This record gives sequence, structure tokens and C-alpha cells, in this order.
Amino acid sequence: MNKSVNPLQATVPDSAAGRRFDAVLAELFPDYSRSRLAAWIKSGDARLDGREVRPRDPVRGGETVTLTAVLDIQTHSEPEDIALDVLYEDEHVIVIDKPAGLVVHPGAGNPAGTLVNALLHRDPSLAALPRAGIVHRLDKDTSGVMVVARTLPAHTALVEQLSSREVHRQYLAVVVGALVSGGTANAPIDRHPRDRIRMAVREDGRDAVTHYRLRERFRAHTLLECRLETGRTHQIRVHMQHLKHPIVGDPLYGGPLKLPRGATEALVEALRGFRRQALHAETLEFAHPVSGEPVRCSAPVPADMRALIKTLHDDTVAAAEKAR
Repeated sequence: MNKSVNPLQATVPDSAAGRRFDAVLAELFPDYSRSRLAAWIKSGDARLDGREVRPRDPVRGGETVTLTAVLDIQTHSEPEDIALDVLYEDEHVIVIDKPAGLVVHPGAGNPAGTLVNALLHRDPSLAALPRAGIVHRLDKDTSGVMVVARTLPAHTALVEQLSSREVHRQYLAVVVGALVSGGTANAPIDRHPRDRIRMAVREDGRDAVTHYRLRERFRAHTLLECRLETGRTHQIRVHMQHLKHPIVGDPLYGGPLKLPRGATEALVEALRGFRRQALHAETLEFAHPVSGEPVRCSAPVPADMRALIKTLHDDTVAAAEKAR
């Protein structure tokens, strides 16, 4: 099953004479990735004056390029009627507030009940896009804002924005320890050398940069505002562990539970009962893939994390009053 798009046409400029067909095609149709265009040249869906040509064949200038964009089904997951909290939507993108506990992609152990299944129910045409239009992900137990492309040009544009670090991604994290200032974690990340489920800071890893600043300081914890410059798997979680301030409740990187001295029963209960990483994707800002206008969406802090923050705040106030 395929989804066809109406043929697109363009004229090769005279100034392009002698250049490779694939290079000229990429300039004429910048909404599509080079790999996608290369596949269409190979399949005969990108033609020069009606003829099939090779990627390296030179153009003369003045020819008509015809592009018949045929999108194969990329995602074979089944649609499922799973409620989505939509923050923004038009014919090009969907921005959602993902709840904690919702897996993004189907996989081993999670063949159904994922965000992909929910998206396919809302818009079946997303099956023709890579990963059903998802251009970035959140961990299962991280809540907050995600953007999904609804067309291939929008997908290409958003992936390019992410690659060039033009997307603003701001998170809230509750970490262990009372930090005195913000800073930047600039430490490369890659797969853990022994535990393949985990990531780790490694000298031979991929570039990873997280900026963080204090939102609120508690007696033995801190509410941080984290901004991603890069988007590595588990990046904030790994960087906070690396700084010796792991995220509260993090099952992979948090280590054993640490209770502050003199903690109230309410705080002990809150910390022991918070069984996911206290991490929330608060704000996402990007340039609209068609209009270029800024799109900024924010997701409210979920109830469980709000309750944790309030308990930490109340404990800090109570300790200060007791010390007077």
C-alpha cells in the first residue's frame, strides 16, 4: 500500500549546467532529504525531461524535472484509540503533552499501547512517514511536550532543526542535593560499555551539552530548569548522575534512596513513593516547518511531580522555622 503525492515540477536553472542531477534535485526540492531523493532517482520517480537518469548524470540547464513523491508505508503498527492531550495542531504538525508511563515506539515488551499506536488512530496517514512522524522522543517515564510531523516535508524540516540545534527544549528536573548555582554539563555520552540498557559519559562518546539553572532550592534537593543543546539518549539523566546530583526516582541512574536528616513523614513518603524519574519536558519551541513562524508550547507539570515539589518546599520551610 502506497500513498502518492501529486507530481511536482521544476526547471533546471541555466546556471546549474554541468552539475550532477542529484545535487541539483536537492536544491530544487529542499523539503525532502537527500536520502529520500536518491531513492526516488533510483526508482525512476525523479525524472529529467521525462527520462530516467543516474544520480551522477550532468544536467544541461533548462530541462524539466518531474518528481512523483511516492511514500511507502513506513509504520506497520496497529491504530489504537488512546487519548492524547494535544497542545497545538495543524495540517503540518501535532504537538502533544505525553503522560509519564506512555512508551513512544512499539518494541520488545511493548508491541502495543504506545504513542505511535495512538497517533495512527488520530491520523492514519502518519503510517507513510518514518516513525509515524515522530522526530524526537521522550523516555517512557518522562512527561511533557513532543512535536510530531504530519507530512514528509515537515518531518525533514524538523529533523534539520533538531540537527542544527535550533529547537528550544526546556525540562524541569528534581535532583538530589542542594545546588548553589547553575552551570553547563559538557560531557560526551554513549552506550555503557557493560550494561547495554544504560548510557554513560565516555571520552569516545557523542557530543552532549546540557545547560541547567536553579528554579528552586530545597533543604537537600533542587528543582532545576534544564535546556538541551544536544539530544542524546537519557542525556539529562546521565549528566545529572555525572555531576553527582541524580534525578529523584530515576530507576537507572538514581542510585539508592537518600533521605535528608530530620525528614518529615510526608517527605519520606513522597520520596519513597515517587517511582519514576522526576523529569518533565516543560517547553518546546521551534520554527513552523512551512510558515517559519515560531511555535512555542508548554505542558503543565503533572500532578505527581507537583506534589513532590510542594512536599520538598514545605519541608524546607518547616526546617527553616524550626532553626529559628
